[in-house]
Formats: sequence, C-alpha cells, structure tokens
Amino acid sequence: MSDTRPRYLIAIDNGSQSSKVTVFDQHGTAVSEGVQELRPCHTPRPGVVEHPDDDLWTSIGEAARRAMAGFTGDPADIAGVGLCTIRFCRAVLKGDGSLAQPVMSWMDERVSRPYEHTDPAAAKVTASSGYITHRMTGHFRDTAANYAGLWPLDPDTWRWSEDESVLKSFGAPREMLMELVLPGEVLGEVTREAAEHTGIPAGLPVVATANDKAVEALGCGLRSPDTLLVSLGTYVAGMTTGDCYIPDGDGFWSNYASVPHAYLYESDGVRRGMWTVSWYRDLLGEEAVAQARAEGVSAEEYLNAGAAAVPPGSDGLITVLDWLAPTDAPFRKGSIIGFDGRQGKHHIHRSILEALALTVHEAAERMGAALGTEFREVVVSGGGSNSDLVLQIFADVFGVPAQRSAVAGAAGLGAAVCAAVGTGVYPDHDRAVEAMVRGGEVFAPDAENHDLYRRLGAIHREVRAHTDPVFRRTHEIFG
Repeated sequence: MSDTRPRYLIAIDNGSQSSKVTVFDQHGTAVSEGVQELRPCHTPRPGVVEHPDDDLWTSIGEAARRAMAGFTGDPADIAGVGLCTIRFCRAVLKGDGSLAQPVMSWMDERVSRPYEHTDPAAAKVTASSGYITHRMTGHFRDTAANYAGLWPLDPDTWRWSEDESVLKSFGAPREMLMELVLPGEVLGEVTREAAEHTGIPAGLPVVATANDKAVEALGCGLRSPDTLLVSLGTYVAGMTTGDCYIPDGDGFWSNYASVPHAYLYESDGVRRGMWTVSWYRDLLGEEAVAQARAEGVSAEEYLNAGAAAVPPGSDGLITVLDWLAPTDAPFRKGSIIGFDGRQGKHHIHRSILEALALTVHEAAERMGAALGTEFREVVVSGGGSNSDLVLQIFADVFGVPAQRSAVAGAAGLGAAVCAAVGTGVYPDHDRAVEAMVRGGEVFAPDAENHDLYRRLGAIHREVRAHTDPVFRRTHEIFG
C-alpha cells in the first residue's frame, strides 16, 4: 500500500445470538464496535425454529449504527464491508427481495429437508447471507462458501450443480437460486436505503466471505493442518484445514473455507455448547448476579472463579451435553450424573466446561485419525475463550498448548480480512492474514491433570450407552 492514509474495513458478523458490527483498521485492530442481541427464536410448533419478524436485518442496523457512531476516523478512508452471517439458515424471498416468510434458524428441521415450494409469492430461496446481501446491495447474489449441506452446490467447482437431478432433489429450480461469487469478491455496493438503515456510507463495496465458522477460522489465522481450532459458540466443534473435499469423513465433514477452493474439516460437535453455559448461568438467576455484583465482577467471571477452585474432574460430576438432541437420536437428553453431596453450583459449572472440552477432544481424535493428522496445538476462539479457566481445561484435556485467539470476535476479523482482499487493501488472503491476525496468550497443559482427563474421557464416552435406554423410555412420556 503506497497510500499513507489509514484504511478501515467494516465487518458485519451476524451470529446465532447477536449481530456485531466492527470497524477494523488495516492492521486488524478494532477501532469501533456495535452489538445488538437477537430476539429469541419463535417456535410455533415442534421442529420449527424461526427468527422473528425481520430480526436479522433489524439487529444488523442497530449494531451498525452504534459502530459508526463510535467511529472517529474519516469515512472516506473506509475501503469496504465484509459480510458474514449465520450458516445453515434458510430464507425464502419475494421478487422484491423481502421475506416471504420468517428466516429459518439452523435449528429448524426444515433446513435439513429439501425446499418445499408452498408460497406462490416465493421467488428466491437462499441462505441468510443471500438475504442480507440483497438488503445491503439490492443484488440477488451470494457467497458460494455458505452453501454447505443440502444445497445443490458442486463441492469441487463451487458453482451450482449442472446435474438436473441434483437440482430436482433440492426442490428449487435454478432460477430461484442466487448468483454465486467466491470469498473475497465484491457482492455489490451499499445502497442508499441500506446506508440509511445502517449508517454505513452508501457506495461502499460489500465483499463476500463464507459461512460464520469458516470466517472465524480465517480470523484466527488457521492455516496449518496440525492446528485444531475450537470455536466456542452456540455450536461448538473443532476445525482444521484441507485442500480437497472429502464427502464421507469419519466423524467429520468438509466445509467451505473463506479462501476460494480451500476447505475446512469440521468435527462432530455440541449443538448447544456455550448456550448451555449461559442456560446454567441464567438458571442460577439473581443468586449469581447478586454475588457477582457484590464482588464487582460479571456473573460469568464469578462462576469461572468459583469453578477454578473446584478440583479437575469436578469431584466425579460428569455432564453429557445433549441439551439439544441430534436428529438421528431425537429421544436423547442432556445429563449430569455423579452427585454425592460434595458438589455445589461451581462443580456443575466446571463440569459443563469440562464436558465441552471432553466432547470436542473425542471428536477431534476421531477426525485426526481419519485424516492421519496429529494436532500439536489448539486455538480456542469465541466468547468462552475470554476465560483463563476454559483455556486451561482445553490444554489439560488435549495435552497440548491451547492458545487464545487474539480477538474475541474472530469472525468479524475474518470478514475484515476478506474485505481487505476484495477492496485491494491487500493482494491476497495470505498477505491480509499476515498483516491483520495475531495470536493470543498460550496455556501449557498440566501433565497430572491431563492424565486425569484421559481416564475421565474414557468414561465420558460410555455414558450415552447407559442413558440412551432410559431416555428412549422417557421420550415416550415427555417427548
């Protein structure tokens, strides 16, 4: 870059629980940020999970206006916008781009089935990124890298399949699908209407990224196959890099990366990972809030401090994190077993955190064996990575160093990296990552704790075999 003026990138990160808009400089430093929590999903009947009204777009507008209000630089120095949204959502649009029905959450059973054309007003079927792209730019265009799953995308070309039987199996004709671009390419420019809604200057290029997990991986600098990235979000899983699409991985699946024609291998995961941590915090209610207030800390900090004083293994308390049953075992429930009077609220909190690490470790071991890869480092990202306790538990469970991502909002940084490439601030993803992404604090494993978790992990793997028969029977009563 020969121009000595600063350059800024706006990152839109529309996650499962909130929308966050961050302004980054060209060195990857966040200079302004706005956050808006999403409203609770609407579940009018079993299997249907929808984002209410126009909540995705509304929340992005709120967050963006806050970020722009806090931006003290010159708007003329903003190069562009990187757009990252929740994966596996489905949006059905009218001909003018407005919603024909509420956006289906990734937890909605319908997104695991072919599209059903029941509304004559429906003109387009797309991911949430395609919907937000149209709201931002007015174009029916989207990133190819957010169409993993049932979508009729050719995994090798990253284009819509030319096989008419594949299109037919999805249920939507070709004309209902979006025009595709690759990550790092321009989707369009911010319209005047979008500028009024978001406060983002009209005319700025909006750049394609990928799905939210892949963008997070880019923002963490994940580039080596012997590094495992653990993303602590509503969905928690381990990811590593690859250069080819593997259709039937053992314990993992192939996802599209934020770099064109690169892939991420993602392990089986926990469908309500950090959600369960928040659920337990909220379950304690005013008790935790009052104690935290008295100590001058947040409820999360209060619980983590108490859990840090609990011995590794939580005095025998074992949690299995099936608070949202998998589709192939709808009867399954989460469980906490091993109470004998020694345990209190902090034991439960630690046991949930340990369950996250043990579950991801088991899945990562299976994925690594299938890939012939030995993971030598774990990078932990997401809101939970702010906790020293969480990082130490992951280091102890895996037996390798665990590094915290340098920024809590790695998906936002990844979106800014893509925007930097798409607007020419940097010539390619490698140069942009080198300039903008840095590592965080590293936690070394404790050998004694690792041995304990190794033995506990063997037991943890077997719990479902004993609880599944019980939950099958209770499912007949309670559903």
